[in-house]
Amino acid sequence: MTVTLRERLIALIEPVLVRLGYELVELEYAAGRSQAVVRLFIDHVVIDQSEGITLDDGERVSREVAALLDVDDPIPTAYTLEVSSPGFDRVLRTAAHFERFVGSRVFVELKAPRAGRRRYTGMLQAVNATGIELEVDKQKVEVLFEEIGKARLAG
Repeated sequence: MTVTLRERLIALIEPVLVRLGYELVELEYAAGRSQAVVRLFIDHVVIDQSEGITLDDGERVSREVAALLDVDDPIPTAYTLEVSSPGFDRVLRTAAHFERFVGSRVFVELKAPRAGRRRYTGMLQAVNATGIELEVDKQKVEVLFEEIGKARLAG
């Protein structure tokens, strides 16, 4: 199995963020002709509803990650590093992300359609070792993690 650059960046950056007290919510990598963009969406490991990600948090993470990337040099071109908070439509990428938001309204897009349907919006009811359970239009829908293409909180 080939590891993508995005997966390599996540494996490289995530431990540094954890050490600093943050979690990597999502990493976006967009390669351009002359320059790439690495966009990190971070949050505090322990979420305090009164305190989001501040400019100081972003600068701290940016300094540490830039130093790490300078040493490891995994990106083949020049790049811009951006650090941001996850926002209201926060991406759900890991089982822990889903567990944290049980009882919340979520949007899930499957990698491949199931019975002609690819997108589901509903209440996240449960999370287990293999996937999630949603309530969509008063119907129970079970989705395996491996089926999920994208997922995020829905307003």
